[in-house]
Amino acid sequence: MKVLLIDDHPLILSALQTVIEGLGDDVQVVGADSAAAARSTLKQQDDFDLVLLDLQLGDASGFDLLEEFRAAYPALPVVVISASDRASDVIRSIDQGAMGFVPKRSSTEMLSQALRLVMSGGIYVPPMSLGNEVSSAAEPAPAQQRMQQIQQAASESAYQTTGGLEGLSLTPRQTDVLALLLQGKPNKIIARELGVSVETIKDHVAAVLKALGVSSRTQAVLAVGQMMQRQPEAHFSTWRAAQA
Repeated sequence: MKVLLIDDHPLILSALQTVIEGLGDDVQVVGADSAAAARSTLKQQDDFDLVLLDLQLGDASGFDLLEEFRAAYPALPVVVISASDRASDVIRSIDQGAMGFVPKRSSTEMLSQALRLVMSGGIYVPPMSLGNEVSSAAEPAPAQQRMQQIQQAASESAYQTTGGLEGLSLTPRQTDVLALLLQGKPNKIIARELGVSVETIKDHVAAVLKALGVSSRTQAVLAVGQMMQRQPEAHFSTWRAAQA
C-alpha cells in the first residue's frame, strides 16, 4: 500500500510516517510538507492507494485541498488525520468526500483499524459517543468537553440509533447505491454508473436514508462508520457481497 501523507509540521510528519510504515511490511509512505508539494507529488506519481491529509496546512486550507483532490482524483481515497476532533470538522470532512477522519490523539491500533477499513471500501469516523471509549479520570477538562460535544452532536443527529449492517434490509440495488454514496458520488454519477435515471437514484437514496434512520447523505456515511466500529470484524465490501 502506497500512502501520501500531508502535514506541514516536520516532527509530526516524521512521527506519523514512522507509525504508518510500522503498520505493515507492504506499507510505503511518501511525505509532503505542503499543499503545493502534495499536488506536485500526485502529478508525478499516479500509483498512490491512499492520501492522509492534515487540515491545518501553511499554504492552503485542508478542507479546500480535500475538495480539490476529490474532484481531481475521485478514485483515490482521502482520510483526514487531524489534531481536531470537533464533531463539526468530522461532519464537514465526510460531507466533502473524505473516506475517514482520524484524530491525531488516536492510538496506533485505532489508526491501523481506520486504514484497514478504508482500504476495504468502508468509512472510518472517530467514536461519536463516550460509550465507545473509556475516559481517564485524569483527562484534562478541555478534552472531556470536546468528547461531550461530540456525544451531544451524535445524539442530536441520531447517529447511534441504527443497528448493524445486517439489519438494514436493503435491496441489492439500494446496497449498490449506498456503496457509491459512501464514495461521495453525486446522484448524477451514481445514475450513470448504474445505468438508471436520476429520479430512480433519488428514490433509492431516500430508501437508504430511511433504512439508516437519518436525514442526509452525510449522516448516512457517519451512521455506517459507526456500525463498522461496533462490528470491527465486518467490512462493508463483505456485507455488500452478501446482499448480492
